[in-house]
Amino acid sequence: MKPLLPGLSRVGTDAEVQAARYLIAFTVTLASMMELVDTSIVNVAIPHMMGSLGATLDEVAWVSTGYVVANVIVLPISGWLSNWFGRRNYMTLSILLFTISSFLCGNATSLEGLVFWRIVQGLGGGGLISTAQATLYEVFPREEAGTAMAIFGLGIMVGPMLGPTLGGWITDTASWPWIFYINLPLGALALLLTLMVVPDSKYGARAEKVDALGLLLLALGIGCLQTMLERGEKLDWFASREIVAYAIVSVTALALFVWQELRHDHPVVQLRILHDGQFAASLVFGFLVGGALYSTVFVFPVYVQTLLGFTAWETGMVILPGALASGFTMAVMGRMTANTSLDLRVFVVIGACIFGYAMWQHSLFTVESGWDDFLWPMILRGVGLGMVFIPLNNLALGNLAPQEVTAGSGLYNLTRQLGGSVGIASSATLFQQFQQANRAELLVHVNQFSAATLARLAKLKALVISHGAPEMLAQAKALRLLDGMVMKQATMLAFERLFLLFGVALLAALPLLLLMKRGHFSRQGDEATAH
Repeated sequence: MKPLLPGLSRVGTDAEVQAARYLIAFTVTLASMMELVDTSIVNVAIPHMMGSLGATLDEVAWVSTGYVVANVIVLPISGWLSNWFGRRNYMTLSILLFTISSFLCGNATSLEGLVFWRIVQGLGGGGLISTAQATLYEVFPREEAGTAMAIFGLGIMVGPMLGPTLGGWITDTASWPWIFYINLPLGALALLLTLMVVPDSKYGARAEKVDALGLLLLALGIGCLQTMLERGEKLDWFASREIVAYAIVSVTALALFVWQELRHDHPVVQLRILHDGQFAASLVFGFLVGGALYSTVFVFPVYVQTLLGFTAWETGMVILPGALASGFTMAVMGRMTANTSLDLRVFVVIGACIFGYAMWQHSLFTVESGWDDFLWPMILRGVGLGMVFIPLNNLALGNLAPQEVTAGSGLYNLTRQLGGSVGIASSATLFQQFQQANRAELLVHVNQFSAATLARLAKLKALVISHGAPEMLAQAKALRLLDGMVMKQATMLAFERLFLLFGVALLAALPLLLLMKRGHFSRQGDEATAH
């Protein structure tokens, strides 16, 4: 496959690729981070979109849902698309589509137009992560593979964290269309650098036929699954006919998809690579890592903004030290994993334990907690995830042949993304259940026979009267204040249980390491597969 614009190409020989490998790493990481930021950047701007477009909350939610659904549909087929178009061309087309649709999202004057261009944007950005990861594994020598993944991992970790903060700042200082316009200069830079430095894969083999039925079944199955996860909590899960329909269609389509891919000579997704036990176990572990990453990114801002009154910008500043700690840890891990005498599984165990300890510290937060209380738990959380991320990437792809890496990367990133979606959906549902259960338990001790309750109610009544409330209304207002205090404590306890659950979930995945080998990735230039 010839490049789209051959005249711009400056990198071709192996020596040129090696010389430009860090610029290549910057390029593909920039593209991936840009795509990840857009998964969450719109969330804080939704109220502004509702007012501007005259849409309800349920309608405008499709601006976020449509993007994520399109994203996960493309992820598993990114390897096939990369082979079909050529990796350099595919990345170029993806960035171009993402950037143009970003401009059209900002220019949208109707909800329908905005949702349509968000879907197109998701289709453009969906393959960037796995293609970037496969590119780095191929262009970096074996001893620097960990360093490459550290650069890439920093974008993966910072992207989801940066989205809400950046979106809040842009929306407050400008207007919501600018959360899309900011992609234009970044997209232009990524596009130019991709044309100049990103090489084609030496292992890509274009399929002779298009598995159209497989594509259709995958889009239907993954699309319905992701939509179900996005809307399940809002629609009360399986009490809703819509959610039941999504579930039935998803299960049926995915079952038929697996059958189709295993019998087709040119499958759109190479499911046969799942015969490697290490890769299959890594998918499950990656699913849980995705859940831990995205769930904490989802729950912590809700906690500090609803109970502590933090703004989006203040929330971002609290999260930033953890993101920086994660980046530093991944840089160190990149160096350490180059030593093939070290067992990567040990780092995963240590990282999971540090993350579990950080989540235990999170579970001790209260409604009175502040910046000083958050600093070290957030840093430890970043260190823990950083220690898990790099070794697990190597463990996931370590046994795959060079020509299987792009397909494997697509599946691995898909499971991590789905893990995040399941984690967020589960967190939202469990939060409601924990909150209600905690409130019921607290109310047992808040009654007319409790001396402490009567004393607190009397103080509240006096406070209300001192602020000018009539005597006859003071009791009712005091009761409402007391109920609000109970709900606040019930909410805090729900957050504490969720944080502890995140840590336990990742620790529970550690037995999967018994199915993995030491997991060092072989040099992509070698024709032999990784050991």
